[in-house]
Amino acid sequence: MKIHEYQGKELLRGFGVPVPRGIVARTPDEAEAAARDLGTDVVVVKAQIHAGGRGKGGGVKLAKSREEAHEIAKQMLGMHLVTHQTGPEGREVKTLLIEEGLPIDREFYLGITLDRITGRNVFMASAAGGMDIEKVAEETPELILKEAIDPSVGLRAFQARKMAFGLGIPNELIGQATKFMLALYDAYVKMDASLVEINPFLLTKDNRLIALDAKVNFDDNALYRHKDYAELRDLNEEEPLEIEASKFDLNYIKLDGNIGCMVNGAGLAMATMDIIKLHGGEPANFLDVGGGASQERVENAFRILLADEHVKAVLINIFGGIVRCDMVASGVVAAAKNLGVKIPIVARLEGTNVEEGKRVLNESGIGIISADGMSDAASKVVAAAGA
Repeated sequence: MKIHEYQGKELLRGFGVPVPRGIVARTPDEAEAAARDLGTDVVVVKAQIHAGGRGKGGGVKLAKSREEAHEIAKQMLGMHLVTHQTGPEGREVKTLLIEEGLPIDREFYLGITLDRITGRNVFMASAAGGMDIEKVAEETPELILKEAIDPSVGLRAFQARKMAFGLGIPNELIGQATKFMLALYDAYVKMDASLVEINPFLLTKDNRLIALDAKVNFDDNALYRHKDYAELRDLNEEEPLEIEASKFDLNYIKLDGNIGCMVNGAGLAMATMDIIKLHGGEPANFLDVGGGASQERVENAFRILLADEHVKAVLINIFGGIVRCDMVASGVVAAAKNLGVKIPIVARLEGTNVEEGKRVLNESGIGIISADGMSDAASKVVAAAGA
C-alpha cells in the first residue's frame, strides 16, 4: 500500500526522523493560511499524488508570499499532473503540502528495501540526490552505496557511518547523519514497510540534515498488524479495478494492452504475459487468482477482467495443482453466461481434473476456444484480439 508524502513524513517524525514543518491544504485559501502560519520567506507548494517526478511535471513550486501560494494552489488543485510514473492520463491533484522553505546546501538520496536476491534488507545511499534513482542506477551505478543488513542485529552504527562518509557529509555532521539513518531504519522495520525513500535527503546551509521528501510503501501482508494504517489509504489514487480486485483477495494490476489474462500463480501469470508479447500481443492486466481459488473467486476475477473496456479477448491459463480445472471451468462458464460475454475466450487447462474441465468448457455453449499448450494459447488469443 502506498501513502502520500505528508502522511509518510508524519509517521517518520514519530520515529525521530527530522522532516520540514508542513501543513496540508485542500483549497487555495487553506494554502494561503498555511503559508502565513509557517512564517518563512519562501514556502514550497507540493502536489500530493502517488507518483514520483512531480517537480518535473509542475507539481512542486516555490511561493515567495502567501498570495503567491494562494495563486499556485489555485492552479495546481484539480490539474492532472503527468509524470513518468503516472502514464499520459496523469493524476488529479486534490491535496497539497505547504512546507517551509529551507536553505539548500547539498542533496543526497537514501532508500531502504528488500533485496530479493540476498533475502536481506538493503540500505542504499547516493550523493546524486534529487535525481531519478533509477536513472542513476542505470547510468552511474557506482554512485549508489549499499549496505546489506543482517536481520538478527539490524542496521549497525558503523554501517551508517560508512555510508555518511561515503556521501561526503562533513565530519562534524557524521554523528547527526548516523542518528538519522538509524532512525530511518527503525521506522522501516517497525512500520513493516516494503520501501522507504528519502529523495532528497537534505543538508542545509545551517548544517541540518532533513528528509525533504519521503516515499513510504507498506507490505500489504503485514497490514493486519497496523489497523490504523487503513485510514491512510487514498482510493482516489488507485485504479478502480484494482480496488475491486482487492475486495476478493485477487492479485490484479491493470496494464495498457487488450488481452485479458486470468492465471493461477504469479510465475505462470508472468510467463503468460511474456508469451503473449512474444506472439505480438499486449496483455491488459496481471491477474493471479491464487493456487486455491474458489469458483466464486474465479467468477469475480472474470467479471473484473471484462470490466476493462479495452479488453478484446481473454486468455485463461490454469495449471491445476491445488486448484481443480473443472472448478475453474465452472466458474468461467457461470461468469461468462451471467455477464453475457461477447468477446473471444481462449482457455488452456492442465493438471488436476483437466479432462472434466475441458468437458465443462466444450459443453458450455459459449464458444470457448480450447488450446493445447501455452504457445498455442497465446497464438490463438492474439489472433482473436486482432480480429
